[in-house]
Amino acid sequence: MGALANHAFSKMNGIGNEIVVVDLRDSAATVTAEEARAIASPAGVPYDQLMVLQPPRTPRTEAFVRIYNNDGSEANACGNGMRCVARQVFEATGKTVLTFETRAGLLNCWRGSTRGFYTVDMGLPKFDWRDIPLAEEFRDTRYIELQVGPIEKPVLHSPSVVSMGNPHAIFWVDDVNAYDLERFGPLLENHPIFPERANITLAHIVDRDHIVMRTWERGVGLTKACGSAACATAVAAARLKRTNRTVEMMLPGGNLTIEWCEHGDHVMMTGPAVFEYAGTFDPALFASVA
Repeated sequence: MGALANHAFSKMNGIGNEIVVVDLRDSAATVTAEEARAIASPAGVPYDQLMVLQPPRTPRTEAFVRIYNNDGSEANACGNGMRCVARQVFEATGKTVLTFETRAGLLNCWRGSTRGFYTVDMGLPKFDWRDIPLAEEFRDTRYIELQVGPIEKPVLHSPSVVSMGNPHAIFWVDDVNAYDLERFGPLLENHPIFPERANITLAHIVDRDHIVMRTWERGVGLTKACGSAACATAVAAARLKRTNRTVEMMLPGGNLTIEWCEHGDHVMMTGPAVFEYAGTFDPALFASVA
């Protein structure tokens, strides 16, 4: 039946990003893709990301965090999920600074000066086409040749592409709600130019300090919030010199402050993390899981 039967979990929320946190640091157990999908089912605890804490692999880190999308695929990074993980461990330990490890590398987290707010160092953005990755060479990834619709009158075109531990494509538009992202998102996520699929964002630059955005998240779908997409969008806008390096990102689920640091180029994400409830997994969820 698996190690997750009757195991405790925390249901949390990062500006509308539905997060489930499972602490397996005291266990040799791992979570399979089938188990992740079972948890996400209507009979389970539907989520955008499942954050699984496993024993540390690197000295002076709190945990190795595996991140699952609700289709069972694994993600390298999830900013909203990391704030939720950080909040849980901050409250359990009383610490004010934590370091976690993910497939994207080491992530430092801080308890914010405002109660309920947390900052995550999301690391360095990557711009080289091989690092994003793309299926073909583009020397300048501030814009790439990709469009939806007729060549002479495309509906969407010329996105910026960035890796924040996972691949992002940002289309610059005047109104993020004027496009059927639920229709275009799956087509673009799975476009051949993205060998590892991609997160697809529509972004409107309001002024040099504010950006409105919506995201179709790889392996999840239309989401109220995507922290790594907010980071990628902020960086892409600053790279185009259309915004300052610190911006307020306005997502359907709420706002995030993103700073692309002048020194070191790390991307800092600050926002809230909300605890909703705790529970245990119903063993029946895993009855058919091999």
